[in-house]
Amino acid sequence: MWETESVIQVAAELKKYDLEVLGISETHWTQIGQQRLASGELLLYSGHEEENAPHTQGVALMLSKQVQKSLAGWESHGLRIIKTSFKTERGHHNERHPMLCTYQRLQ
Repeated sequence: MWETESVIQVAAELKKYDLEVLGISETHWTQIGQQRLASGELLLYSGHEEENAPHTQGVALMLSKQVQKSLAGWESHGLRIIKTSFKTERGHHNERHPMLCTYQRLQ
């Protein structure tokens, strides 16, 4: 389910543009969770929480292996918002990382 062609393509774009965080809208996954890809990227996703909900309106963040080290935590705020917190070397939160938000349907 997770290693679909679309997910692999998004991971390749993350590397191609040397991004550390990639925002994805219109995912078709339900529930809230995270999944590590075989290539090492971490996918955080948020969608409808109901078991038989429609597979629409979800969002996701793909994190590079490097930025995962500074991920302090994350939480879903409904269908369309994922809030993340990152630590810097000094322990402060919300370090800035190169990020691109894109519109691409993932199934």
